[in-house]
Order: sequence, then structure tokens, then C-alpha cells
Amino acid sequence: MVGSRSAFEPEQAPCGKIVGGDCYRDNDGEGLVVYDLSYSCGCRRTRHEYHDGTVTTQAIRHGRRHKVLSDEHSEHPV
Repeated sequence: MVGSRSAFEPEQAPCGKIVGGDCYRDNDGEGLVVYDLSYSCGCRRTRHEYHDGTVTTQAIRHGRRHKVLSDEHSEHPV
């Protein structure tokens, strides 16, 4: 797996600020997909899709404790 990193235009970060940042995307061609946004303010959003179809997403606010604002895990699809 070789991912790519690129800058993205300003959008609303988990903290509410409108900022840009870097986007990292990667996949293995067999179902694993990694999508991570790192905002210039220090916030992060992640989305990981796994081979079995489950998906995890997370939004993390910047700051001393990096507060997790949302953390969702989908069930395995039937």
C-alpha cells in the first residue's frame, strides 16, 4: 500500500473553525481504505473501511487532550 497526501481547501473542522489541511488516502485494492484529514488547527477526522465491509469514523478536536467528538463503528454487513 502506497498512499497519497494532498492539501485540501478550507472547510469546517471538528472544533468549528474553517481551516484547510492535509488529506491522506490509501487503499490496498482489496477493500481496505484509509482516509485521514489533518486540519491546520490540529483537529483530525478519520474514516477506515475494512475488508469485511465494516467502517469506523472518528472526529477529534484539537487541544491539550484531543477530545474525541465522535467515534462510530458500523456492524459487519449481513
